[in-house]
Formats: sequence, structure tokens, C-alpha cells
Amino acid sequence: MSDAGPNHAGDRDQNRPDDHADSTGATQPGGRGHTRPVREYRMSGGDRVGNAIFGVLARAGIGPAHLLTTRGRRTGRPRTVPVILVQQDGRRWLVAPYGAVSWVLNARAAGRVTLRRGRDRRDYTFRELSAAESAPILKRYLRIAPAARPYFQAGTGSPVDDFVAEAHRHPVFELTPIDSDRR
Repeated sequence: MSDAGPNHAGDRDQNRPDDHADSTGATQPGGRGHTRPVREYRMSGGDRVGNAIFGVLARAGIGPAHLLTTRGRRTGRPRTVPVILVQQDGRRWLVAPYGAVSWVLNARAAGRVTLRRGRDRRDYTFRELSAAESAPILKRYLRIAPAARPYFQAGTGSPVDDFVAEAHRHPVFELTPIDSDRR
């Protein structure tokens, strides 16, 4: 699944280098002294098919995916992509494993998002986390969303400090329900 990648061909700036994690293709030390190149996200036909499949599953409430809807920052139209949330102790975090892609820019501009899974639909505000706050969430994310691993220099066995070092490339948002009774 291409969790949180660009979701529509109509957004002409979706492939601008500064919208993506480490567009230079630079490498940095990963865990245990290894150097791992970081893949730059580009949506492929396979990603579109994967998004469509995960979207159907999320609408049915099957599997880990949720549908994230943001308002287009220029058009105002709803934009929806499947995402994987990190959940622990009743808290929820939204991770952008591919960097500041369109949904991240749209969410930042709107200040709120909607998540849907099955019949459950809720609106959220969010707070973007600092690198130190993001690191343990990013580490957990890699364990539950293995398809995102090529976009990270740190691996599942890396120490949290490795995730702090690359947190600037993977925004993390803590979600707060706007109306917890809405279903």
C-alpha cells in the first residue's frame, strides 16, 4: 500500500522535490553503522492499484488501513488516501512516511482531517510532533507498515536516536478527535 503518497493526478506540484523526503537521494548511516540509501517516493501504477484495494478494504473496515480525507489547499475539494495509523493506549498518530506529500500539505493548510474505517468516521485536529517526540512513533510505524521501510534510513532494529536524526523527513501528527461521539 502506498500509505499517504500523492493521490490524484490533478495536483500538478505533487512531484516537486521539496515535497518529498530527501529528494537528493543522499545516504546517511543507518542502524549499526550501515549506510542505507533512502528511496524517493514516486507514485506508480502499482501504487494506484494498491491504494484502490486498500481503499475498498478500509471502507469495509477490513485490515489496518483507514481513509484519510483532507481538503485541497488550492481547490477546496476533498482528497482521500489510505493510511496506516499508529495507535497505543487510546492515542492515535498519523505518519507521513514519504515526506511532505500532498495530504500533509493539505492537512497543514486546513488544520483538520477526517478518518474513516468501515462505518466509523471522525474529524480530528492535530499537532505536529517534534523530532524527539516523533522518533518512537516512527520506529513503531516501521514495524506495522513494512512497505515504508525503503523510505527510511533507520531500520526496525535501529535505536530511537536514528529515528530522531531522520524525523524531519517523516512528519508525525498526534490526532485529537473534534467530536468523539460522531460515528
